[in-house]
Amino acid sequence: METILIISILLSFVLTLYALPKWIKKCREVGFLWEDMNKVHKHKNIAASGGIIVVISFIVGVLSYIAIKTFIIGGNGEITQIFALLTVILILALIGFVDDILGWTFRGLSIRFRLFLAFMASIPLVVINAGSKIVEIPFLGVIDLGFYYPLLLIPIGIAGATTTYNFLAGFNGLESGQGIIIISFLSLVAYLTGSGWLSIIGLCMVASLIVFYFYNKVPAKVFPGDILTYSIGALIACMAILGNFEKIAVFVFIPYIIETFLKVRGNLTKQSFAKVNGDSSLEIPYGKIYGMTHLSLLVLKKFKNKVYEKDVVKLIHCTQIIICILALIIFRGSLGI
Repeated sequence: METILIISILLSFVLTLYALPKWIKKCREVGFLWEDMNKVHKHKNIAASGGIIVVISFIVGVLSYIAIKTFIIGGNGEITQIFALLTVILILALIGFVDDILGWTFRGLSIRFRLFLAFMASIPLVVINAGSKIVEIPFLGVIDLGFYYPLLLIPIGIAGATTTYNFLAGFNGLESGQGIIIISFLSLVAYLTGSGWLSIIGLCMVASLIVFYFYNKVPAKVFPGDILTYSIGALIACMAILGNFEKIAVFVFIPYIIETFLKVRGNLTKQSFAKVNGDSSLEIPYGKIYGMTHLSLLVLKKFKNKVYEKDVVKLIHCTQIIICILALIIFRGSLGI
């Protein structure tokens, strides 16, 4: 990767650093605030939908990458894929922001309608016939999926990643931290498999998320909103499809697969939030486990009398890092290491 392309990553970082505090201030002025559910006093004082700054900064960073490749380095054979990726993320970011606004005043979009819109958001990747139809499936070998790949698997991948990434949420720093870990890892995978351009795009999001994380971690000053969780999920799916490393992406998505099964167990009605004690320690809110946050609480309770929000987030992050390391070991052959 040409060193000058680091400018794109730095631009995403600097824009977020500049604009996010202003967004937080403006949200407080206009009352666009949400409750922090895992706190004793659930005051409505946290800036909402801060993910809009991350998404805008990411898009500007990616556009600067295109400009540098076009006018300075020369040649940009991936421009069609890049614009398809940006279109998918823009559509889902808009859906997420609408859901955030409606959720602020009403009840938000229904799960079925959001799922339908997520399927429709995959169309830009479908029409450019993104990815490779030749896939290797365990126990079945190499299979040519033909039209089933763009018409079926791409929509399922985009809708699935977008929806499930939004399930594992609700704790300060959780969504942004997970995004940093997973997209950093997939950017490494993209680089190792010869898709340096995809690595730069992923790192533009990581740079913006790093800034956001420091305002989102305990105690949070801003929440990501669906606009960010949808965008992160979409980017993960897009990177997997365009980089042809779907198996690796599915593997690192194990916590979200588990989360989905647990949410379905609760008929998609149980929340990830915890029950908060007077000293800010947390308890499992239900008699059964309905999410990774509840499972983390259960595990931590085996070792600690008092478990706090940051403990749950750290355990999930550590679990994700271990899964990424395992992916490097398991798929080292296809990664050339």
